[in-house]
Amino acid sequence: MPLFTDTETARINRLILMGGNTGMTELQFFAAEIDEWKRSRKRKEQITGDAYYEGFHDILTRKRTIIGEDGKLQEVDNLPNNRLVDNQFALMVDQKTNYLVGKPFSLTCRNKTYSEFLNKVFDKRFKRLLKYVCEDALKGGIGWLYPYYGDDGKLAFKHFPAHEILPFWADDDHTILDCAVRLYPQEVWSGYTKEIVERVEIFKSDGLYRYVYDGTTLTPDEQLGEHENYFSVDDGEETVELNWERIPLIPFKYNKQEIPLIRRVKTLQDGINTMISDFENNMQEDARNTILILKNYDGENLGEFRRNLATFGAVKVRDDGGVETLTVEINAENFNSILKLFKDKLIENARGYNAKDDRMGNNPNQMNIQSMYSDIDLDANGMETEFQAAFDDLLWFINQDFANTGRGDFEEEETTIVFNRDMPVNESEAIENCGKSVGILSNETIVAQHPWTTDVELELERIRKEKEEAMEQAQDYTGAFGNVQKEDPDGDEGGDE
Repeated sequence: MPLFTDTETARINRLILMGGNTGMTELQFFAAEIDEWKRSRKRKEQITGDAYYEGFHDILTRKRTIIGEDGKLQEVDNLPNNRLVDNQFALMVDQKTNYLVGKPFSLTCRNKTYSEFLNKVFDKRFKRLLKYVCEDALKGGIGWLYPYYGDDGKLAFKHFPAHEILPFWADDDHTILDCAVRLYPQEVWSGYTKEIVERVEIFKSDGLYRYVYDGTTLTPDEQLGEHENYFSVDDGEETVELNWERIPLIPFKYNKQEIPLIRRVKTLQDGINTMISDFENNMQEDARNTILILKNYDGENLGEFRRNLATFGAVKVRDDGGVETLTVEINAENFNSILKLFKDKLIENARGYNAKDDRMGNNPNQMNIQSMYSDIDLDANGMETEFQAAFDDLLWFINQDFANTGRGDFEEEETTIVFNRDMPVNESEAIENCGKSVGILSNETIVAQHPWTTDVELELERIRKEKEEAMEQAQDYTGAFGNVQKEDPDGDEGGDE
């Protein structure tokens, strides 16, 4: 049981940050918090999520054991020990990421000038970065976006994985940051050898503080400098160092509890790896699949027997001797059934979908597609709610940048971010429904729902242009026909006479 509740912990943290009488200096407090956080289950789980996504699973360190003479397990190295990884976890992370942010999100705003400025910020590089943040959120329960000014003086963004950031929240719902610590390893050369140095960045209201962590204490970073403000403004005469009014770290949560996906599926992923590894082990154990019964073996020990059998494919026995077998058969059908059960349960617990579902082959109508995607769609609803709130925080920093750089005050402007989810549709059915909606819905709504539409505004502009060209052609034709009538209405050059 924890000594303090989350609320009490947040209050104590704030007291320490404000210089309360706790018997600890601020650096001692942060060093103690970092030490506890490094050993915490939550951070280990976040690191495990990253490792499993990259394919480093527990099965890779598994050892083969047998029951020894004392009845206890002991390691053996003369048996097949396959370590196979079927990375369904990475598949689920990619599937859920691409479902929510695989397609570029849409931005709507009544102020066209503001919309143009935002579209320049939310370019292709940012949308790719958002995909990385979404992966971080799934692997670690929360992803972090850091707004900063680059060397060119323009607002830029970078992402931090969950296991690098230790947040100190000011509220129970984890929406307001008091401050935050970033812990990250860095390779440095010490003479002719390379070593790992753990660096610490503390994000506070009065700027960024840098330290080196040796496992127990924090020492000011002499190489990078202990303190700097978040950005500076040069008015031509002098450079003014400034800080944001908020901590410049934006949390993108997978869910309210910040539970990483690996917690839901790790045991099932390990079960899949164990099943396929054991199956290959059993297939390779030729001498182990068959139990040999020896009668009057003409040799000294079983080791010699196994060597002769493996080398020559034969063994020597006495006149009244022989070798009989007890065969242990491997039921591949049972193996496939259990493996399928594991995979189905992993998809169900991950709230994903099975792309090889029978509903996609037998009758892929829109109702079947939506049924197959129901779990991932519900999970995406929760993620989208969290991401929408994160975008509100992000827009605050962007609006401050627009105001600081003289582009205008857009803080009161309302902006809507729409995530275009990557769900397959029955195109024929969707196009037919769009055609039936003409006269009932506006052209803009129909165009937006058409499966071939990629840019609604561009498509509407093309339609308007085609109509204008058609009207011009019709007017040109009418005018030309009218001129002919005026010149010779009877079609006779000589007139009526």
